[in-house]
Amino acid sequence: MKTKEVNRRDFLRMSAAVGAGTLTFPTMAAATMRKKSVEQEGSKFPIRTLGRTGIRVPILSMGVMKAENPNVVRAAYNSGITFFDTAHGYQEGRNETMLGGFFKGKPRDSFTVATKGKFDYPLKDQFEEDFTALLDLSLKRLQMDYVDIFYTHALNSIEKVTDKRIITLLQKFKADGKIRHAGFSTHARKPELIDAGIEAGIYDVILLSYNFTLDNLKETDAAIERAAKAGIGIVAMKTMAGGVEDADGKRKINAQACLKWVWQNENVATVIPGFTNYDELEECVAAAGQPDLTPAEKEYLAMLCGKELLYCQQCGKCMEMCVEKLPVPDLMRAYMYAFGYKNASLSKETLLELNLPETVCSRCGKNCHVQCPSGFDVAKKIAAVRPVMNVPDVFLT
Repeated sequence: MKTKEVNRRDFLRMSAAVGAGTLTFPTMAAATMRKKSVEQEGSKFPIRTLGRTGIRVPILSMGVMKAENPNVVRAAYNSGITFFDTAHGYQEGRNETMLGGFFKGKPRDSFTVATKGKFDYPLKDQFEEDFTALLDLSLKRLQMDYVDIFYTHALNSIEKVTDKRIITLLQKFKADGKIRHAGFSTHARKPELIDAGIEAGIYDVILLSYNFTLDNLKETDAAIERAAKAGIGIVAMKTMAGGVEDADGKRKINAQACLKWVWQNENVATVIPGFTNYDELEECVAAAGQPDLTPAEKEYLAMLCGKELLYCQQCGKCMEMCVEKLPVPDLMRAYMYAFGYKNASLSKETLLELNLPETVCSRCGKNCHVQCPSGFDVAKKIAAVRPVMNVPDVFLT
């Protein structure tokens, strides 16, 4: 199995380098500045500004995607977390409903909520009507007049980022007071899409997958810096690189080290780990309280750089090789949810959105033409995750 080209020595050298597009570990001055920001804000965690939105957020936020227990949300809120991220489709809408029930009656300026919406592309004739109805339903579930941030969800092409009909509708949402700020989320082609987002002018926030395993880290960091200079706030997801430190999904990754790595980039305002229980929350809070990477944590992350993990780079090269033109990156993401996150429900939700044919992989079988640059055995992973679609929801976690 092919391993990644970045080894431990390369990782440490790259991380310590100073220059455009590289990520530096914090100096004593930077650490002192962060401590001052905590004191000034009266927060338990360092505070950063989310681009031109002016919203002040702790470096640790909550991705509510997998959470079903409002008591975990309550614990996060009481711990000092103020930014909560959900989406129209999470748990078939129950996630927004749960979050709305929790925040009902709480001061609206005590929290920030982001939600997301997907659309079919190319756009249908009734796109404006359908997408407006989607947002209206999200607001109804959340029991809110507006959301602070509304993302167009999981974009993977420049065409979607710059489409005039989408931009016009987002502007209307703002004018109608349904959203305060517009953004988009993406897992793929991040440098290109970030630049397209800057050029489009409508996007105030970009939510992107960002972790220490990225093959195009230098290019992504440079694009993030350009976005920050343009006033766009950056929120990071998929920071745990799949949640495990082995291809079989048996050993949980060091979440604190992963989070601290992201926070070394001052252009990233906050991260949204998807903790679902008190132990995971406590682990994240502990990291945010002491966000500087230790030498041992640096060595640990460097060691993982030479391994095959479960995080798909979403480079898209596999789709060019696939005879059936399957959405392989999305399938790999569903695999990560099932075997890395241990969340079969989220995996099934992702798979069903793909509208896969019943005969998926039937043309090639074991003779898969895809040679993944990250070394994934694509055919094996698809065969392993495909049955999740047929498991009754009552048996899923």
